[in-house]
Order: sequence, then C-alpha cells, then structure tokens
Amino acid sequence: MKVEAQTPQFLTIGHLTRDSYADGSFSVGGTVTFAALTAYRLGLAAAIVTCAEKLPVPELFSGIAVHLRRSTRTTTFVNRYTDGFRTQYLVARSDVLSVNDVPPNWCNTPIVLLGPLAQELTPEFVTLFPRRPGALMAATPQGWLRRWDADGRVWPTTWHAAEQVLPLLDSLILSYDDLLPFADGNRAKADALLAHWSMQVPLLVATDGCHGATLLRHGTAQRFPAYTAREIDPTGAGDVFAAAFLIHLYWHKDAEQAVNFANCVASFSIEQAGVQGIPSLEMVQTRLRT
Repeated sequence: MKVEAQTPQFLTIGHLTRDSYADGSFSVGGTVTFAALTAYRLGLAAAIVTCAEKLPVPELFSGIAVHLRRSTRTTTFVNRYTDGFRTQYLVARSDVLSVNDVPPNWCNTPIVLLGPLAQELTPEFVTLFPRRPGALMAATPQGWLRRWDADGRVWPTTWHAAEQVLPLLDSLILSYDDLLPFADGNRAKADALLAHWSMQVPLLVATDGCHGATLLRHGTAQRFPAYTAREIDPTGAGDVFAAAFLIHLYWHKDAEQAVNFANCVASFSIEQAGVQGIPSLEMVQTRLRT
C-alpha cells in the first residue's frame, strides 16, 4: 500500500485487473488503471483506490498515488473479441471495496471517477464526496451492469441503483458495447435507456468505437465523430475517453469540446496494446491541430 498525503487532482476508485490472454501472459487493466494513467500523462496528480492481492507491475504506477487494500485474489478477466464484440469471463474477483478505504483527505479531490468492474462499489461511494462548485463526480457503470455465472461468463444485468446514483453524479460515461447486451442488442432500446438516464444526470456520454461518441443532456443528443486511427487493441479506450473528458471539462467547462478532446485522446489509446498508447498532452494537442 502506498498513500500520498497530498490531495490528488484526479481520483479513480474500483478494481484494477489482470487481463489474461490465451498464451498465459497478462496485462494490467481496469478502469482505474487506464483512467489514472491518462490523468497522469495529461499532467494531473492522479490517485487510485483499489483492492488486489498485490500491485501488478508496480513500475507502471510510478508517479501515481495508490491506496491498495490487500485481497486474497486480484480481479482477473479474459476478453475475447469477435467482429468488434467482446465476450468476457471473470475468473477471479478481489474483495468488495468500502468507503473506509478512501483516505479522508482524498475526499476533497476535484475530479472523482467511480469505475466499478464487478459490483465492487456500493452507491454509498457517491455520497462520500462533498458536492461543490467546479468539482466533478462521475462514474463508468459497466461493473454495475454485469453479473456472472458459475463458469465466470459475464452477462448483462439490471442496474438496480441507477435511480439512486444518477442524481448524485455530474456525469455518466459508458459504452454502447456495455449497454447493447443489456438492451437485448436493440439499438433503439439502448438509445431510449440512455435518453431516460440523461434526464437524471447533467451530462451523459455514450462512446461507440469507430463511430465516435454521443453527448446527451436532458434527452437531447449531439454526436461527435471519432478520430481516424489504426486499431490494434480497443481494451480500455472507453476508460481513457472518460478520464480525458472529465479533465477537459474540469479545465474548460465546455462539454462539447470535452467530447472532442476525449475522442482525440482515445484515438491514441487503441493504436497500441494495453496502456502503451495513452498519449501525453503535447501529442493530443498536435493531433487536435492537424
């Protein structure tokens, strides 16, 4: 466990993961990993609250404050992609996180992203951070939309706490890949659910891979095209997008520009495997200009 006394600028909470591959190798994943590294590479003081057996590849988190509660296991996923669609298996799961795992001085962090992956965060986390002007409380709800069977196969499930959580957020960021299975693969049904949720949260952003992203405010949708990129590995791109969106929104208070900025940052992340493609701010600024 490593804890910095200083309050970070960007805090993300949830399980970090081992993403396993068929050849026995693995990469470090999870929303917290991709989001914190994005914040760090964009120049912010970033922090993570998580639970795992140990910190995999510790050097990966150099410069990031990590509060790690030890668990007997580390959350481990196997992802299989077919024609852009992901089939996922949960083969190990860390302990559920508690609000007591968050260092008290970190509760004043101006940007907080809840990133559950396997039902490890309760709605109580949303109330832990005081609402104040300029600060942002956001969530990527994929871990609240998942259940798993005895074989570990991940399936969609109802987000029972949505009505409780959404009014307490400033932004909800999710992927169509996570929502479509929940909506029986029906695009119109997914759009209707997004519109419904957008009536309860100020900003809702739905990412859609090479099709870009949609910003919804009180049921009104604006679509933003993706940046051209050569896709190598899409894993984590939505988490990179979420962090970049929140950071730009915090800096400039402009949701439309924040979506465009996040699309640009995410375009880098898919061009290399794992976290290797997460860009610096200078790289992003160059691509935005060109």
